Amino acid sequence: MARIQILELPEGAGDDRPPFLLIIDEAGEATWNALRPPDGEGLHETLEEQTGARAVLLFEVAVEIPANEISLDPDGYPIRVKLRVEGDFGRFREQVQDEIAKSQAGLANALRTSRRI
Repeated sequence: MARIQILELPEGAGDDRPPFLLIIDEAGEATWNALRPPDGEGLHETLEEQTGARAVLLFEVAVEIPANEISLDPDGYPIRVKLRVEGDFGRFREQVQDEIAKSQAGLANALRTSRRI
């Protein structure tokens, strides 16, 4: 049975989402026939358009991609985990304005207190 792997590529300045390669290996004749476009267009071009991949690579044999391997420590936990955290800036302006208002109120209170002394 065919396997599908994804290899993420480095992002460029104009990329809306991370670019990637779609790799299909262990593809037998049934896989090739199932993926072949009915109108005779190029197989790779059709898959690239449908998936958004930069390129599609098809292999009859198994292909191991080192970037997709996860090294485990002796306890079975991943040694290296890559996380991508994206901030939610929908309320960013509001949060900054609230913090400024709190700071100004604190400063005004401190000035009033210092004048009384």
